[in-house]
Amino acid sequence: MMSEIADKGKHEAGWVTISTDEYDSMKSTLEILSDPNLRVEALEGKEQAKKGKTRKLSVVAKDLAV
Repeated sequence: MMSEIADKGKHEAGWVTISTDEYDSMKSTLEILSDPNLRVEALEGKEQAKKGKTRKLSVVAKDLAV
């Protein structure tokens, strides 16, 4: 949830503590949303998932010989 931004008054810095996992997730999200190509790919992937056009990770790993 985003806090409201005041347009007047003294700026006061504060601290927010989050887990490293949450921080890394936020950085990744910002990177994707900041890159138009990655954003389009993410939206396309979401649409494919909605249409059921997905494969199990085990199948993909086997195809890639991982």
